[in-house]
Amino acid sequence: MKSTLAALILTVASTAPALANKAFVSNERGNTITVIDTDTWEVTDEFFGGNRPRGITLSPDGSKLYVCASDDNLVRVFDTETYEELPSLPSGPDPELFVISSDGRHLYIANEDDNLVTVTDTETRTILAEVPVGVEPEGMGISPDESFVVNTSETMNMAHFISTEDYEIKHNVLVDQRPRYAQYTDDGTRLFVSSEIGGTVSVMDIAPDGTPTLVKKIGFEVPGVLPEWLQPVGVKVTDDGRRVFVALGPANRVAVIDGESLEVIDYILVGQRVWQLGFTPDQQYLLTTNGNSNDITVIDVAAEKAIKSIQVGQQPWGVVVTLD
Repeated sequence: MKSTLAALILTVASTAPALANKAFVSNERGNTITVIDTDTWEVTDEFFGGNRPRGITLSPDGSKLYVCASDDNLVRVFDTETYEELPSLPSGPDPELFVISSDGRHLYIANEDDNLVTVTDTETRTILAEVPVGVEPEGMGISPDESFVVNTSETMNMAHFISTEDYEIKHNVLVDQRPRYAQYTDDGTRLFVSSEIGGTVSVMDIAPDGTPTLVKKIGFEVPGVLPEWLQPVGVKVTDDGRRVFVALGPANRVAVIDGESLEVIDYILVGQRVWQLGFTPDQQYLLTTNGNSNDITVIDVAAEKAIKSIQVGQQPWGVVVTLD
């Protein structure tokens, strides 16, 4: 009886499907969300994502997809299994990028047209606070301990450090022109801020109390590529902090930075006008959104090489990956 039962369990285990990942891509001009099966790297679905969908993120349990519908002035919410649209969330005007708290309760949203960061409660669907920041707020980052959220203001060339306790700005750090994205390391000791027109990534050391100190600005140089095309936008850091990946916009490349020496060690050729980046949950792959070629590039993280291109919708902007 025991051997029969063991054989049955082994048979069931061997035939059970492995968990797959879904990649969700927001298509800014097409007003759609493209769904990709990351086992087969095939597009499986596409659905309406609101008017001008840009920033995109997931609830911590992966059950909900949040989309900054910039021209609708709200955050649209979708079920990640059925793609059914759920009740939307107030966001303030022209939401572009946001970050979510680890419990899924709070969204911190950059409102580009109104010079505000809006804090929205995802359960009560109400606005908790509106924080005045610099002109044209763009990027949002959140510290691993969630004591600070960071907003980048394009026109002010500033990174604002906002306390999540009282929603007051505690620190301001001047960076280079048109800052786009803010990304902490997993241990919270370092922050990277990309500056699109300045052509640099500002590196800040973060003290235990959250105080930032600017320690370096990383520049980029690619043979045959005009300096004005080297426009850093999206930034992602591996969990171990060994590698930092930076999307370089119209340079059509992703820079690979050594997380310890802070030196650029390689450039990966991807699609046209690479904008944002997203890891698969195991960080085996990094996906890039390429707005002018209407595709995403799949990068093998360990090999640091592009392995596949997948056509999506019109002008892909953001990407996020969850378990199916």
